[in-house]
Order: sequence, then structure tokens, then C-alpha cells
Amino acid sequence: MDVLIDNLPALLRGFRETVELSAIAALVALVLGTLLAAIRVSPVPTLRWAGTFYVNTIRNTPLTLVYAFMAFAVPRLDFQVGPFRAAVLALGLYTAAFICEAIRSGVNAVPVGQAEAARALGLTFTGTLRHVVLAQAFRSVIPPLGSIFIALVKNSAIAEFFAVPEATKVFDDLVRDNPDALYWLFAGVALGYVILVLLISAVFRFLETRLVVLR
Repeated sequence: MDVLIDNLPALLRGFRETVELSAIAALVALVLGTLLAAIRVSPVPTLRWAGTFYVNTIRNTPLTLVYAFMAFAVPRLDFQVGPFRAAVLALGLYTAAFICEAIRSGVNAVPVGQAEAARALGLTFTGTLRHVVLAQAFRSVIPPLGSIFIALVKNSAIAEFFAVPEATKVFDDLVRDNPDALYWLFAGVALGYVILVLLISAVFRFLETRLVVLR
């Protein structure tokens, strides 16, 4: 217990790194996932094929392999990224495929008449998607998006193998130096992840309730 208390500042720094990594990667994934969803419902066959290829390829690729590609293969292409940026890109690109499918399911749930009415008013495909379809689609996919972001936070632990000093990396370093305190350190780190997950769940429950009221 004393080891856990003495190293609490180090664990908090690790969780701060986890939060920063997860937040930036979530933003990248949300933007890219929304764009991919728009491409997948596009009337242009080539764009639909490209979006489908990306989603199917990434979803069927292990996340560790995506991390390894960003950390080791990308620098050989003369595109230098540090460990943190590599982790952000890997997490963002990987999670975007799942967000894309969640948003696409929401788009498909919007009544066809909504898009037809928008086109009758003179809106383009982009305008219809942006102002009519996506606005309704996001409301219906808040619960699955919450689950995806929770998975993203837990997946961020893989970044420790690429020297990112997030919570799991700090935990491993502390256990190596204090093997007798394994269970206390494990309990502390596990509690930290539970708190993060509960906070994310609370935010998405609030959003779901709020947006249901606005319907």
C-alpha cells in the first residue's frame, strides 16, 4: 500500500498521458469516421468502393499491427512521427473504421423521405447529408459510439510497447522495481481505468438523454 501511495503522482501522470492520447485519437477517429461514413453512402461508386476497402481492411487487421506500422514502417517513408503521434494515428485510424460503421447504421436508419424532401428543396447530396441526415443519425448512434470510445481508451494500453508513458507503461515500470507491490499497483491502475470508463459512460448517457428530449 505504501508503494502505491508513494508512486501515486507517477500513476496520475500516466493516466494524464492516457487521457490525452485517447482524447486526441478519439477526435481523429470521429472526424475520419464521419467522413468515411459519408463516402460509404456516396452516390459515386468509386468512393463507396474506397470507403468499403478501408473499413474492411482496418477492421480485420490487429490493432498491434497498425501500431507497428505507424511506429516502424511510416518513418522509413521519410515521415517522422514520435511515439505519441504514432500512437494517436494508430488508434485514430483503427477506431475510425468502427465509428464509420456505427454512423452508417444511423444514416440507414433515417427515413428515406427525409433525404427526398431535402433534395426537393434543392439541397445537394452534401447539404442533405450534413444538415438533414447526419444530424438525425448521430442521435441514434450515441450508445454504440460510447462503447467504441470506451474500447479506444482500453486499446490505448497497447501504446506502452512503443515507449509511450501512459498508465500501463508506468504500471509495468513500477512493478519491475517493486515486485512485492504487484497486487496493490494492479488494483490502483485497474481502479483508474474503471473511473475513466464510468466517466465516459456518464457523458454518453447524458448526451443520449439530452438528445432524446430534443427530438
